Amino acid sequence: MSPAALRPEDLPLLRESTDLECKLAQGADGQGELPKDFWPTYSAMANAQGGLVLLGVREKAGQFSVAGVARPGKLRTELFNNLNNPAKVSVNLLTEADVQELHWEGQVVLAVQVPQASRKQRPVYLNGQPLGHTWRRLHDGDRRCDDETVKRMLAEQMEDSRDTRILEHFGLADLDLDSLHAYRNAFAVQRPGHPWVALDDAAFLNMIGGWREDRATGTSGLTAAGLLMFGRWPALPEVFPLYFVDYQERPADPGSNVRWLDRVVADGSWSGNLYDFFHRVIRKLTADLKVPFVLKDGVRIDDTPVHQALREALVNCLIHADYSDRASVLVTKSPAGFSFRNPGVMRLPTAQALHGGASDCRNRTLHQMFLLINLGERAGSGVPKIRSGWEQAGHTLRLSDSFEPFDQTVLEMRWAPAEGMNTNASAGTPEETPEKTPEKTPEAILGLLRTRPAMTMAELAVALGKSDRAIERAVQKLREQGRLRRVGPNKGGVWEVLP
Repeated sequence: MSPAALRPEDLPLLRESTDLECKLAQGADGQGELPKDFWPTYSAMANAQGGLVLLGVREKAGQFSVAGVARPGKLRTELFNNLNNPAKVSVNLLTEADVQELHWEGQVVLAVQVPQASRKQRPVYLNGQPLGHTWRRLHDGDRRCDDETVKRMLAEQMEDSRDTRILEHFGLADLDLDSLHAYRNAFAVQRPGHPWVALDDAAFLNMIGGWREDRATGTSGLTAAGLLMFGRWPALPEVFPLYFVDYQERPADPGSNVRWLDRVVADGSWSGNLYDFFHRVIRKLTADLKVPFVLKDGVRIDDTPVHQALREALVNCLIHADYSDRASVLVTKSPAGFSFRNPGVMRLPTAQALHGGASDCRNRTLHQMFLLINLGERAGSGVPKIRSGWEQAGHTLRLSDSFEPFDQTVLEMRWAPAEGMNTNASAGTPEETPEKTPEKTPEAILGLLRTRPAMTMAELAVALGKSDRAIERAVQKLREQGRLRRVGPNKGGVWEVLP
């Protein structure tokens, strides 16, 4: 939320949320003082997606009004003095431009825009001690992080790649050799004549990063990437106790007693490793996709942009997962589309990942292993390729991360019906029906605008995974029903949800 988009008349409509906090900041003498609870909010927003803190705003019965701060210069000095004191806070993320004076109703409100901390800066903690003094913004409040969460942040900060560590006391006996040999066959097909093709298993693993020698210590052995890609049960959960990969095909009716129509989980009937999971799941994801009759050099091309987008999405899910985290890898298929969830939040802001050009892969060795058999994209181009291939076919995509009930990233890829079309129970198979906005969409719009009244049509579309046209149609209907009205200009105004 940008302070430039706010007006004093917007205050009665605002509600504290993940990215907005209001504090009175009057001090004991009424002349203005930085409140003590500002610092947990600073830590919490920095460790989440950032946010805006308004100093000099009074809250009464859930309504906000301008109180002002008598000496904004004093508050600004106090703020930056503490930000640059490592005994108070671990890192200063603010510049002068992040602290603005808003002149409202003859008073001064200090707007502090807290940016999202980078991976190398997290955790942002207080009082010189990360454990017990690290916070994260959830819903409308600051929540103290447990020690496990803080330790994961510290590991993310220090380890550029999470899958290169050598696993002591693990070796070739812990691998599923059928998986390894299937990978080697795929490698030989993609790279005939490559010198690695003739190597034995141990030497081949060493070349692709599945086996490594640490020159500093002289130790060598199977890497985390090697076990994840080619391991077998029970070695996988011995190293990664929370490891779980899950594919579900779900029915059209979410309220159905049938929870899933088809499922792939590590149940002991197969290895449970990532290479086998990928091949079992990609066949199911693409099984009923339509393939147009296209010839190239006299040969039929069966690979469409949709096939490519789904393949890339599955690889992307597996290489960015934090296998030490509490969520599982979960891939779902339904008549509405597909969803790819991996444990761990994005290492880059979602907007930057969607735009491309930068990369911070959590498991770089796994990424390289997939690339060697022509699966996946080079650093910084994976998500843009998924988006391009999917949206090129007229469908909608949403990428988001969240911290509740656990750290997770979700990529949702929904079938978008063409004009005058809807989707039936077979994913990807359109049938002609009058297009109409789902009944849940207007209520979802109202729910979002109650907490974030400054959201634009485009932001609503991304948040709900809908097309811009669907959102515009739903908003217009809500306005006609007298349930929603616009306050202020189209640019810079806000929405008011009416009773």
